[in-house]
Amino acid sequence: MAAVLALLSSLAWGTSDFLGGLAARRVGSIRVLAVSYPAGAVLITFLALVIIPGQWSWSTVTIGIVAGVVGALAIGLLYAALSRGQMGIVSPITAVLSGAVPVGVGVVLGESLPILALVGVAVAGVAVVLVSRESGPHRRTPIRAVVLAAASGLAIGVYLSVIGTAPDDSGIWVATMGRWFSTIVVVAILAILIYRSRSAPPANRPSFPWNLAIAAGVLDALANAVFQLAAQRGLLAIVAVIGSLYPAATVILARVFLKETLSRTQVLGVTLALLAAATLTLA
Repeated sequence: MAAVLALLSSLAWGTSDFLGGLAARRVGSIRVLAVSYPAGAVLITFLALVIIPGQWSWSTVTIGIVAGVVGALAIGLLYAALSRGQMGIVSPITAVLSGAVPVGVGVVLGESLPILALVGVAVAGVAVVLVSRESGPHRRTPIRAVVLAAASGLAIGVYLSVIGTAPDDSGIWVATMGRWFSTIVVVAILAILIYRSRSAPPANRPSFPWNLAIAAGVLDALANAVFQLAAQRGLLAIVAVIGSLYPAATVILARVFLKETLSRTQVLGVTLALLAAATLTLA
């Protein structure tokens, strides 16, 4: 059950990243998050109250606040990276690092990993190097996007690790409280940016992609809720890496709808990234 839930969360995350990345390319990541996060918060609150009830305590609140701060940072960096580079490059980089951090945390917490899992971590490191290599004068993913993707992956890994510490009887309250706190952080940042630019002439912006932003927020919140349930039922080091399979959905959607192309080296890197995640899943 834990593996199935983790896979469902990865599918929702991958689709959410694609939609959120598209929206961020139009109006910027902060504006997208200011809409997607409240939308997701409403859904996950309904699930916590009606569908998946659980107990909450002050430790749950504390973990939720930490998760909210880290989660807002992680998704903000991710959308910024997706808006600047190819999704087929950015997404696998974040996935490998986001899966590696919980593996390390799981080991520190006493979870023993077999040799196969260690091989998976090594393959993941090679995948990061290959997938970020672009040749020729027309580099489509700038170094800045690669750095943002790496930072996002580390932050997502910390977020997953924090969610993994939620009490087993808390249902999805940690993810719920985290989403509301993230919403407060994002809205506050947007308010500050608007205040600072109030004297600047209005820029010609495209129409806001409400449908993309709301769909991205709903799917991301759903993924967070399902992942918390998976972490309560299985080893953090394993369910987190299964959850990191989300680039498969993002890469496929980007290939179908955006016609993104990858070099042979990058295709090998993406393949190794997914193979690393699958290897860790089997481990």
